[in-house]
Amino acid sequence: MSFGKRVVKWRHAIFLIALILLIPSVIGMKATRINYDMLSYLPGDMETVKGQDMLLDEFGKGGFSIIVVENMKTGEVADLKKKIENVESVDSVLNLEAVIDPTIPQSMWPEVVRDNFKNENASMLVVFFDTTTSAEPTINAVKEIRSITTENCYVSGMSALVTDLKDICETEEVKYVGIAVLLSLIAMMLLLDSYLVPFLFLASIGMAILYNLGSNVFLGEISYITKAIAAVLQLGVTMDYSIFLWHSFVEKTAQGKTREEAMAYAVDDTLAAVTGSSITTVAGFLALCFMSYTMGRDLGIVMAKGVVFGVIASVTILPAMILAFGRLLEKTSHRTLIPDAGKLAHGLTRRYAVYIILFVVLLVPAIYGYQHKNVVYDFTNMISSGAGKLDTSQTGFLTANNKLDEDFEIGTTHMIIADADLPSKDGRAMSKEIEEIPGVQNVLGIDALVPADIPKELLPEKVTEALVAGDHQLILVNSMYHVSTDECNEQIDKIAGVLAKYDRDAKLIGEGPATKDLITITDKDFKVVSFISMAAVFLIIFFVLRSAALPFILIAVIEFAIYMNLGIPGFTGLELPFIVPVCISTIQLGSTVDYAILMSTRYKSERLAGKEKREAVEIAAATSIPSIIVSAIGFIAATCGVGLYSNISIISTFCNLMARGALISMLTVILVLPSVFMAFDGLIVRSTLGMRKLNSKVEA
Repeated sequence: MSFGKRVVKWRHAIFLIALILLIPSVIGMKATRINYDMLSYLPGDMETVKGQDMLLDEFGKGGFSIIVVENMKTGEVADLKKKIENVESVDSVLNLEAVIDPTIPQSMWPEVVRDNFKNENASMLVVFFDTTTSAEPTINAVKEIRSITTENCYVSGMSALVTDLKDICETEEVKYVGIAVLLSLIAMMLLLDSYLVPFLFLASIGMAILYNLGSNVFLGEISYITKAIAAVLQLGVTMDYSIFLWHSFVEKTAQGKTREEAMAYAVDDTLAAVTGSSITTVAGFLALCFMSYTMGRDLGIVMAKGVVFGVIASVTILPAMILAFGRLLEKTSHRTLIPDAGKLAHGLTRRYAVYIILFVVLLVPAIYGYQHKNVVYDFTNMISSGAGKLDTSQTGFLTANNKLDEDFEIGTTHMIIADADLPSKDGRAMSKEIEEIPGVQNVLGIDALVPADIPKELLPEKVTEALVAGDHQLILVNSMYHVSTDECNEQIDKIAGVLAKYDRDAKLIGEGPATKDLITITDKDFKVVSFISMAAVFLIIFFVLRSAALPFILIAVIEFAIYMNLGIPGFTGLELPFIVPVCISTIQLGSTVDYAILMSTRYKSERLAGKEKREAVEIAAATSIPSIIVSAIGFIAATCGVGLYSNISIISTFCNLMARGALISMLTVILVLPSVFMAFDGLIVRSTLGMRKLNSKVEA
């Protein structure tokens, strides 16, 4: 008994099991932790990561925030400091009163010490947390601090960013799915020949999405980006499988078979047909696992699982649903809006040279734009550049960062973990050299805070406890430069050079140094992942089509579409969050090369059947174009709405580029691939297994 017949026979049991499995899936989904700290995905062997671990292990400090207090009296600031110190997960708080011992006349302290924490209109408090930047206790602490502070208090830093980011994501994620479902539903109702079947598609895919999200519990945690786009992306990528099953089922019933017989054949046909296309998609996602920046692995594993669940649902759950609603499906059938593609196919083969020339002409600006795309690494842009408008209550960290910049000219803060036994003379000399580096506002450490004529022992105990632990001391370096800028990265290099003179084992950590490391490894990751994804897809096409030439042709066509997609920002100036280009290049290749494989398979079969070159290409194009259009529009519908709605830049940009990539790939395959077949038919025939034995004349 074939697999399709077993599915039909046991369809009621399959549907019941599918419903039962939703229970553990929902439980697993809720139990999966969401990670909002994108720097936590840096490789563990990097010095910045080791330093961050040391900060937590030795100093008991994870995240930190700088609170700017405006127009508040000294006594009020002191009262606020006490309240913040009592917040759970707050390790310590430093301000002017904590640093300057009341028994020492302030006139004896360097003026820079007072300026570091207070000016005419504002005061600054440095708050250290005893848990990591994105840990739940840290987020709760930030929320509590905000609740006890006034409208004149502003909490800045990565922990504040993560807090706001989490709130926005939790508010918007359900809407993402709703938008994707609604637009996909409208598209499928218009493009398919039934008003009801799109609802069944979405119900089946929805169950597969829940299985995928629920199984993430075994990973322990996933990134907020993965959680936000996984459902939308899985919907867009796996819709094809449902469409193929439906078309096959309709075709078999039109041949006079009963619905049960037609479905058994449709399941077997679908399983055989989508295996090759799903493997290329899975390969594209799994290529992300080779990134040293491990968020790629996070997204790759989740989406590869999603494709597998999508295939399984399309050949088990969906057939059971279609058979259950058979009569109602017949009553809701209608004529599809997709016109016959015969005339278009005829025109493409007639003027194929025009499209080849167009391909070559557009390739030049595509490559130029691709090489000049504007990639950004500043995490503060992840929210502020979104599609919609957020009120200040949703972006408190942005307001706080701006206040910190305005009142104290601080763009970011670096941290140095140095030897606690470093001689005071060397410590002061090191601090002075660092302060002289362009862009450094001030240096806050034991030696920097204590004048040469005052012993360290006179520092308040709370300050010593906050800045010294075991064999190491903590030094804060406030910079006027913003993270990821060339100026900031150059400054970090110079600070590292100074540290090497006084303490070779010192570690420079913080958002700035970690982001600099991120820039270095993601550039390498992009090249590695692109190579692996192309190699994997090449091998899959090679074995599926048994051709030496077709893998090169198909990958070249889709890579052209990728270069076009990622090259447009090079002309528009759109900022691309660093993770977007590498993900787009691999996902667009893996998911849209299916369009090219579909047309190539039909072209090959027609040539093997004895058709001449032009006739084979026309038939392949005419029969494939409707399916390619439906598939691409389904993908576009699932992603474009989210891209237009989302207030989170990285999600908005990602979805917009995925939608545009699907559109460009669709147009490229429809317009360019038939022309390439016409131009290189001879090469394809000679390099494809079975086609070399063609008896028909091979046209040049």
